[in-house]
Amino acid sequence: MNQTWQFKNNFKSLLLRGGRVVDPANNFDGVADVLIVDGKIAAVAPDIKSPVEKIIDAAGKIVTPGLIDMHVHLREPGQEAKEDFLSGAKAAAAGGFTTVATMPNTSPVVDNAALVRAMVKRAEDVGLVNIKIIGAVTKNQQGQELAEMRDMIAAGVVAFSDDGHFDDNAKIFLNALDYLHDTGKLIICHEEETSLVKGGVMNEGKRSALLGLKGRPTVAEDIAVARDVLLAEYTGGRVHIAHISSARAVEIVRDAKKRGVHVTAEVTPQHLTMTDDLVNPVDASTKINPPLRTQKDCDACLAGLLDGTIDAIVTDHSPHAPEEKDREYIYAPSGFPGLETSVGVLFTELYHKNKIDLKTLISKMTAEPAQIFGLDAGTLSIDAAADVTIIDPNFIWTVDAEKFYTRGSHSPFVGREFKGRAVATIVRDNLMTLNQQ
Repeated sequence: MNQTWQFKNNFKSLLLRGGRVVDPANNFDGVADVLIVDGKIAAVAPDIKSPVEKIIDAAGKIVTPGLIDMHVHLREPGQEAKEDFLSGAKAAAAGGFTTVATMPNTSPVVDNAALVRAMVKRAEDVGLVNIKIIGAVTKNQQGQELAEMRDMIAAGVVAFSDDGHFDDNAKIFLNALDYLHDTGKLIICHEEETSLVKGGVMNEGKRSALLGLKGRPTVAEDIAVARDVLLAEYTGGRVHIAHISSARAVEIVRDAKKRGVHVTAEVTPQHLTMTDDLVNPVDASTKINPPLRTQKDCDACLAGLLDGTIDAIVTDHSPHAPEEKDREYIYAPSGFPGLETSVGVLFTELYHKNKIDLKTLISKMTAEPAQIFGLDAGTLSIDAAADVTIIDPNFIWTVDAEKFYTRGSHSPFVGREFKGRAVATIVRDNLMTLNQQ
């Protein structure tokens, strides 16, 4: 079956007919039509009678606000062999995502306003999906001196992060929280205490001992999360815990929220559904940071997602050039592409197994990340930008890296059969569809 995507199909008016509309921002879940006119939501109601240019039969499918992923690596500038904005935007659209935010650990690091402005313009030129820019907390992400954060805010960044690095200098991190206090912007924190993970390539535990691989212990994440939560509490600043993976870290965030600390958290599909038992020393596709943990940690992350401790699901989409990942486990870089497999993983492993309800799942991928980052997105409200995703929850497909739009091919999901896939992605007046002939 041909399963390629058509990425350009502009329209003036479009009717999505008879789908199950799930819009957590408006607490709506029911069968309805969605009318889009001039790139905006014009109506959401049963049996809309309106002359339109295009009609899509969405019966049996799920219509949601456009999916949002606030943690991806699109590798521009300087690392285009791994990914660029165009290949990343195509991968996002093919995964059902209408808004993504790209991390600043590029070459050069995104730590100044001039570079932010250039990236904003580049994102606009590429189009297809909304690409948001995240700026570095410190210059060159070296943790020694604050970057030009207010200038970058003026240039258009949506948040800050030294992702890929834990900011060891607590005073610098405290200064950053103080500096951003009145801006409404948050810091996305990569939480692994450096001295405890140096040289580690997988979760420290029975599996690492069996394989003879140096581990990265969960306590490294726990200590880092605890420190940043305490600094947020002390300053009144906002921290967002990136790709949380440890059961204890989830507890720390849960307790902090109860005390009123301004802390939010995200989790990836892999940290919800995969364990370190899957690590194979001759296949570096499972090498990520933080590493795959134990089933106990997966269960704790899912519980945190369900009770509101964890606010968002992200992919941490991290493509690498094939020659980089085709190396021994200890030498290969961490990360794999996730934009095109996220919906398949989550629907197959969580929704279809009754581990999460549909409204909660969609909320964590739309309304909640939009609220956390102050985005004009994540809703099907009237007059909102028409960013919409159509998901076929019963679509059976097999992951094939040869059909990826991302430049990264080393995914641990290659060859897996999934049930559930995005089949159309709408960004304002552009309809992108999966061809199924």
